[in-house]
Amino acid sequence: MPLPEPFARGLSRAGWLAGLPALALIWASAALYAAPRIADRLEAEGAAVAAGTATATGEPWLRLEARGRDLAAAGEAPDVGERETVLARLAALEGPRRIVPEIGLVETAAPFQWSAIRTGPARVALEGSRPVEIGRRALEARITGALSPGTALDDSARAARGAPPDFPSAAAFLAARLSGLAPGGRAALSDTVLSLSGEALDVPAYEALRASLSDPPTGFSVGRIEILPPAVPHFRFSVEKTARGIVLDGFAASAADREAALRAAAEAAAGGAVEDRLHAARGLDPSIDPKSLTAFAFRLAELIQTGTVAFADDAISVTGDAIDGQAVPDAAALMRDARPAGVKAGPVALTARPLSPYRVTIRRTPEAVTLTGHLPDDATRERVLSALRPRLFREPVIDRTRLADGAPPDLGDALAAASPLVASLASGEVAVQDRALTLTGESLYREAAARVPDRLAEVLPPGWIGHAAVSARQPAEQRDPASCRTEAAAAIAGAVLRFPAGSTVLAPSFYPVLDALAALAKTCPALRIAVSGPADPAKPKVTPTPAAGPGEGAQPAEPAPTRVASAAKPGPADEPSAQPAKEAAKAPPKPGAATAKAPPQKAAQKASSGSDKDTEKHPKAAAKKPEAAARKPAAPKEASDEPPPDLPRLRAQAVMEYLLQAGARPEQVVAGPDAPAGPLALALLP
Repeated sequence: MPLPEPFARGLSRAGWLAGLPALALIWASAALYAAPRIADRLEAEGAAVAAGTATATGEPWLRLEARGRDLAAAGEAPDVGERETVLARLAALEGPRRIVPEIGLVETAAPFQWSAIRTGPARVALEGSRPVEIGRRALEARITGALSPGTALDDSARAARGAPPDFPSAAAFLAARLSGLAPGGRAALSDTVLSLSGEALDVPAYEALRASLSDPPTGFSVGRIEILPPAVPHFRFSVEKTARGIVLDGFAASAADREAALRAAAEAAAGGAVEDRLHAARGLDPSIDPKSLTAFAFRLAELIQTGTVAFADDAISVTGDAIDGQAVPDAAALMRDARPAGVKAGPVALTARPLSPYRVTIRRTPEAVTLTGHLPDDATRERVLSALRPRLFREPVIDRTRLADGAPPDLGDALAAASPLVASLASGEVAVQDRALTLTGESLYREAAARVPDRLAEVLPPGWIGHAAVSARQPAEQRDPASCRTEAAAAIAGAVLRFPAGSTVLAPSFYPVLDALAALAKTCPALRIAVSGPADPAKPKVTPTPAAGPGEGAQPAEPAPTRVASAAKPGPADEPSAQPAKEAAKAPPKPGAATAKAPPQKAAQKASSGSDKDTEKHPKAAAKKPEAAARKPAAPKEASDEPPPDLPRLRAQAVMEYLLQAGARPEQVVAGPDAPAGPLALALLP
């Protein structure tokens, strides 16, 4: 039956188009079937040429790849001549339509750089240079063995000279680290320096990567490490205080933040144990500063004896036993006013209980006296401060105590009695726990250190247990006598030390020289110094002016010479020393009175009782203190132009007392014969 005419005309016009799908199917079938066979045939034809480029490693340097009917030649030829020879042999093949030359030359790489990049979950790309001495397939086999099973390699590294020794071990070490990194992770080598960057897959992988980098292959060092912690969906952080110490748990935003938290925990634990359960991870809200969060958590932790400060779901909370009743409103105020930006306020669930044990500490250092712990009330606090302040010269008293219930009823008596003892030490501490008081520290003098236990037992209230462990400061080193004498002689030779007229007060120029001699005496037990006080220069005589005769014009009287200040009108610095000197000159000597060596013995006794007079830390101030104490209002007396006869002895005694209180031992300082008018005389004894 013939087709309708319109349909027949349309089919006639589109007949050639209807055959296109069939032609495409035929072409695709031929390509899929024939192309692999063509590629195999082309590579087979070039295989003989590639085999002829085998090196000492047993692997040919020439690599061939069929691209359609073209043959691409790649690799690194040892020299230009061999490259041209190989290209000519390939051009002579009949099968390839065209030879694509991609052959390079083996060069020296400086620095020698190689890298492995994780491009996918199971794929790694190799770039840079590989040692020409190692075959490509041999190196790939070593690297594949270090990667996760099933990982494929895309190796575009080029052979080069200049590789470091044991390159395969370093390459395998870096490849193994890639298994813990997400796609995009990079492990690289530059000469003998290894580096690693990328994001860790998870928390265990991050910890394993950080640990493994501490043990690189022999001959190699670890350089730049930029490993990002993994991201976690719920970021949390907690500080738990227990009777044993502090436990840190949760996450830290970085390794640096983790170290900062550990330092803060060690300080807060005050000698207790610190257990670290932190892991580095990302996931903290970007609006929250991790350092501020950590610092705020530890501020809250200071207010609890036992309990937990926890951060979770962007909110921070504190629970447990408060250190005292004052801590409960303090924690609420902190939560309200000092919370870091972005952190929400959680519950404050603290319970205040009487403290047990009840603790308070007074710590003496060269810089300050610090009170920490608890006191029962403001009256006790003021009593302790009043016992400390008069015995300190320049050191501030820092009060960090808090008020809490549970103190022994006579705590104030015990602290007020022990305060003078710790204030007199060079450094030390009074630690109270309930009704037990422990005094430890260091004294400048053996005699003072030996008396502390008896003094403590005398002053403590009944029912208290006292323990004292105070040692005497010993010289840090023992110098040989020859060098000691040389240094001491040099210090004495360059010193010109003069007293003010009529005074025994040490001038500021005395202190550096005397301090240097005292420091030498501490480390030189055999050093002995003789001190001779000088007299004052003789005063010029005043000649009276004859009176004018009768009828003679009155002539202006010639002014009399100005007298020395200490003789005409005792000044503040001169009066204390001149007056006792006059009285001593008038008093007749008693039988059996002390000789010239008596002053150093008295000075030694004063130095040994430094704990009673609070002078161990301030010899300069102590040297002036007796004069200040002797300064009393006296009836005006007629000034004398003549200095007191015992002024040299008094001056020698002042210098000797300073040396003793600065650290010299009594047997090292003796009084010498009086010196004539002039500077102070210091001499070294054999």
